[in-house]
Amino acid sequence: MNQISVSLPTTSAANPALAQARIAIISANWHSDVVHQARDAAARRLTELGAAPARIHQIDVPGAFEIPLMAQKLAQSGQFDAVIGCAVIVNGGIYHHEFVSTAVVDGLMRVQLDTGVPVFSVALTPYNFQHGELVDFFRQHFIQKGEEAAHACAQTLAQHAAIDALLEQAVTA
Repeated sequence: MNQISVSLPTTSAANPALAQARIAIISANWHSDVVHQARDAAARRLTELGAAPARIHQIDVPGAFEIPLMAQKLAQSGQFDAVIGCAVIVNGGIYHHEFVSTAVVDGLMRVQLDTGVPVFSVALTPYNFQHGELVDFFRQHFIQKGEEAAHACAQTLAQHAAIDALLEQAVTA
């Protein structure tokens, strides 16, 4: 059985799929001081991995609940090769966060399955987010999660390009 494996460079070495990709990063404005840590980290890491900064687009929406619809609009436009959504969904102790987080993640999954455009989620529900001493921890955590989303995005785009090339070879063979 043949297997396709794609390794990512750890430096800005060429990743042709990423270099040509147009990527949208959607950020919820709710708790933007934390959410933008993920957005900025993802954009920075994508650039380090070989994405062209001018091809990374940042879009703000009011809250997490608005991310899937914006992701759908962008993915359906045919103008974007990948979408990353970033949000804090606050656990306020009334279980509202469970419904919102489920709706957001399910919505993002639906967008990628319906459009074929990879969609990545940094929509997190930190426990005890409201406690002052933990906010700095979550800012750092969101940096890490933004970087992880960038890596997943880069690897997924490379894998899709490899699969597309393989399928093209099969058609012409």
